[in-house]
Amino acid sequence: MNFKHLYYFWVTARAGGVMRAGEQLHTTPQTLSGQIKLLEDSLGRQLFRKSGRQLVLTEDGRTALGYADGIFNLGAELQNAMRQAGSETHTLDFRVGVADSVAKSVAYRLLEPAMSISQPVRLIGSEGKFPDLLAQLALHRLDLVIADEPLSRRISVKAFNHALGTTPMSFFCTPALKATLQGEFPQCLHSAPMLIQGAASSVRQQLEGWLAKHHLQPRVVGEFDDGALMTAFGREGRGVFMSPSVLEDETVAHYGVEVLGRSDELVEEFFAVSVERRISHPCVAAITHNARGRLFNG
Repeated sequence: MNFKHLYYFWVTARAGGVMRAGEQLHTTPQTLSGQIKLLEDSLGRQLFRKSGRQLVLTEDGRTALGYADGIFNLGAELQNAMRQAGSETHTLDFRVGVADSVAKSVAYRLLEPAMSISQPVRLIGSEGKFPDLLAQLALHRLDLVIADEPLSRRISVKAFNHALGTTPMSFFCTPALKATLQGEFPQCLHSAPMLIQGAASSVRQQLEGWLAKHHLQPRVVGEFDDGALMTAFGREGRGVFMSPSVLEDETVAHYGVEVLGRSDELVEEFFAVSVERRISHPCVAAITHNARGRLFNG
């Protein structure tokens, strides 16, 4: 592949047309069009199509743009790394994706040790759906993905699961709401207003099975993909909510709620997913060591 042709395609796609791209690259639109045509010929795919007086990406063009983004972003990182290599202090970029189903407080506790290694670190964090983050990992745009579920064998991404630990789940509510509930835990959940995790959460199915096992039918008043939003409603007394027991002290102190009860039958797992089978990245090593040794076993 001629990467000069690919670069011209990338700039044109990002600029929105050959006129603007030509101004950025200080070349003529005709030259750009010719270079892009050579790239299309080498790939055997049409990357742009005309829509009126504009060029728009085809489906193949969008796919090519995704790869080009990865290639040239990595190139920029290479240049930056080489510039820093001669300096006395080299800052390590650590790019992490956190699945949106992972509680932010847990994510912070997991990632914080990476900031304490001997080498200066610049943490570049992003949040998203687990499959989307895995796609970014496959393109080497991320060094690590933190999730509450392992990478499935059915997903064709060459990456590896590193188990970090597990935590049981605790149930919380405000003192005022607790005073209205009938009976001991867990029977007090029957008919109680409850805030639950969204369907994408790893503990949602566990919760449904656990409630059925104990013949409990709470009144579900809210369902949330965002755990922070669920906790905000719980803090205002809108319902009983569930959170990892590892965050129990923090949840009680910060939100003015009480622990209603705990269940070892409900367990949330956490995984670090990386392209490394054997961990060598210093930040990933610090995260896994702390999680296994202190966070979930302390």
